[in-house]
Amino acid sequence: QVQLVESGGGLVQSGDSLRLVCEASGDNFGAYGVAWFRQSDGKEREFVTAMDWSETQTATADSVKGRFTISRKDAQNTVYLQMSTLTPEDTAVYFCAARIANIGTKVEDYDYWGQGTQVTVSS
Repeated sequence: QVQLVESGGGLVQSGDSLRLVCEASGDNFGAYGVAWFRQSDGKEREFVTAMDWSETQTATADSVKGRFTISRKDAQNTVYLQMSTLTPEDTAVYFCAARIANIGTKVEDYDYWGQGTQVTVSS
């Protein structure tokens, strides 16, 4: 089992960059696939990007491809989401998620979730 806590959100301007951090507690975090999702007001939670346990497989939503990058440091039980060229459409609560081994792109694919961190991009 793993517990996830996100941080790093905030208010930024359009075009800015921001890095989100997801800190995990629990055993054997290196065995988990990890992902970032986001949810804006009135919308369903949507997939952003994911990386499997071995760091050999990633998936990224078209809406953020080329702007957002996921990375992980298992020795520190940490996952990052580097976001660049932010736009107001990126405004959302961002969630970290985890599941054993592989990755998926659906909410139901993941067993563990953080509480989320708010990212607001002003125009």
